[in-house]
Amino acid sequence: MLEQEPRPWEPSGDPEEPHRLAAFLRAHRADILADWQLSTHALHERRAGTDSQQDHLPALLDGITEALAHETHGIAPQLPGVLSDVHAFTRLNQGFGIHELAHEYGLLRSCILRRLQASAIHPTPGTLSLLDELIDQGVTRSVLSYARLRERALNALDRMMQAALESPDEHTLLQRLLTLLMESALQVDSATILLLEGDTLRVRAALGLEAERMVGQRLRVGEGFAGRVAAERRPVAIRSASTDPLLKEALGNLGLHALYGLPLLDGERLIGVAYMGSRTAYAFSEADTLLFRIMASRATALIAQAQLHAREQAAREEAQRSLAMVNTLLASTPVGIAFLDRELRYLRVNETMAGINALPLAEHLGRTIHEVLAPPLAQVLEPILRGVLETGVPSESLEFPTPPGVDRLRGRTWLSSYYPVRTQAGELLGVGAVVLDITAHKEAEKALEQALIFREQLLAVLGHDLRNPLSAINASAFLLARAEELGERERQAVERIRRSSARMARLINDILDFARSRLGGGIPVTRQRMNMAEVCRTTLEELQVTFPERQILFEAHGDTWGEWDPDRVAQVLGNLVFNALQHGREDAAVHTAVRDAGDQVLLEVSNQGLPIPEELLPRLFDPFKRRPEDQRPHEGKSGARSLGLGLHIVRQIALAHGGAVEVRSSATEGTRFTVCWPRWAR
Repeated sequence: MLEQEPRPWEPSGDPEEPHRLAAFLRAHRADILADWQLSTHALHERRAGTDSQQDHLPALLDGITEALAHETHGIAPQLPGVLSDVHAFTRLNQGFGIHELAHEYGLLRSCILRRLQASAIHPTPGTLSLLDELIDQGVTRSVLSYARLRERALNALDRMMQAALESPDEHTLLQRLLTLLMESALQVDSATILLLEGDTLRVRAALGLEAERMVGQRLRVGEGFAGRVAAERRPVAIRSASTDPLLKEALGNLGLHALYGLPLLDGERLIGVAYMGSRTAYAFSEADTLLFRIMASRATALIAQAQLHAREQAAREEAQRSLAMVNTLLASTPVGIAFLDRELRYLRVNETMAGINALPLAEHLGRTIHEVLAPPLAQVLEPILRGVLETGVPSESLEFPTPPGVDRLRGRTWLSSYYPVRTQAGELLGVGAVVLDITAHKEAEKALEQALIFREQLLAVLGHDLRNPLSAINASAFLLARAEELGERERQAVERIRRSSARMARLINDILDFARSRLGGGIPVTRQRMNMAEVCRTTLEELQVTFPERQILFEAHGDTWGEWDPDRVAQVLGNLVFNALQHGREDAAVHTAVRDAGDQVLLEVSNQGLPIPEELLPRLFDPFKRRPEDQRPHEGKSGARSLGLGLHIVRQIALAHGGAVEVRSSATEGTRFTVCWPRWAR
């Protein structure tokens, strides 16, 4: 700043008069500042952020006092210019006008004169002229500093706004902002902007002293110089950056001395950090730091606006992509889709729905369902749609045939769902409709159901008709076995016939029971009081005759009386033991046990052998499911030893008695089936 030339003045007759005025100012310093603070209260309360109303005024008053105290007779005193500069910069930063700045000095003059008058002290005109000269120096210097810095700031902001208008993207904007900063302050050799991304700061732009190589580096908040500025959210200045141990942004390699950083705050939200550095200065001037703060404040707004624009652009592009995908899906899906507003007017319809309604897509828009659909169909749909709008509860998977009176769609079946459509805030916009023509599916379902019924009827008839010839085979084999003239080979052949016929009898019984369970609603049982241990012992004796080479063991514990169907109990035991003989080791016994368990009796059949694979356990009792090893060695992979009905029938009989069946299988303990038989009907 240019120093003001002192005005000519007439010294007082008494050379000690200025010194006495200086002593008065020292003695009444606090009172004068209090008077000034009261006088400027109305002026300062309009300025947010002017917390300390006195700020640099105590130093200015002290400067005036010292100039008076060291006044040499005949030589004009000088007020230190830096005091006025600092006061001017502060007021410019706080938004004061230049007239308000000058008015503050006038109020200071008035406060001093009033305090002199109240103390009945009357300095000579020459001394008062000296006081006026010192205050005027402060006013002139402050006004000049204010005006010049304001002009620099306005020029910088004007260029900044022009750069913002010309910058196509955020990166270009940041580079131009840094260029303007370095051009506006001669002592700035390097400048950097970091933006907050998640919980880290990333260097987005850097200029000067090869600082560009730092672009892309990341710092945590609180780490290094920029991290400290972000964490503390206040300006931070360092006098010797090259030797500061806290700096981790490679700033030491740039040889910087002065370093000044600011947080970029959009209200309370931290956007990033900007800092400038100098190789030639150890501290930036008040003018440079103020200009940096002004530019950083405007840059923050521009960066926030650029980020908002980028987010809006990305959201718009994403919305366009999503809309394109939705339009493609709506156009290509074979499902009819429509959106209706709260007055049941069509707002969006796809081609499939337009085809179902037999009306061009454009003729749906803005029209109600009564204007688009046939009256019988509209009367069916309107209560459903109104219910969805009133309750907010979807109406899903409604299956209905074409109503009478809609000849065009006669004989068709539809599956429809209706959903409330809301905004993210919960506002109800209307109802969405999804309609699918399931006529072909229903026809296929009906054909499949008829095929299943025919299969089950065939199984039932086949099983019933096979019983008579099988009985004849079994009786003939029994008679042949009693003939004394048969040789050993013939007896073995007859024994194989008896075994095969017994197995065929079990298969036929299983087929008939399966057919009954599918066609008649379950396997019938006839309960009667019986001793389960006796029935099981008798059944095992018959099986032992059929399999004389295998060891079948039996044990009973406790009370085994109850009400069950003895034939069904024998059937369950026969299927389980036959299963154990089939899959167990031939050199290991099959164990059967009947145990008293209070209100129920447990029937257990166990064997040793390969465990049942874990993946088969969940579907072991399903019909027509076979284990991979259920095949004869000489039949290859197509030769089955079981239809897979035996265990299914076991479970169905247990369920018919109100019980259940469980299985446990491991390599160490073998395989154990447990059937729970409640003693009485529930």
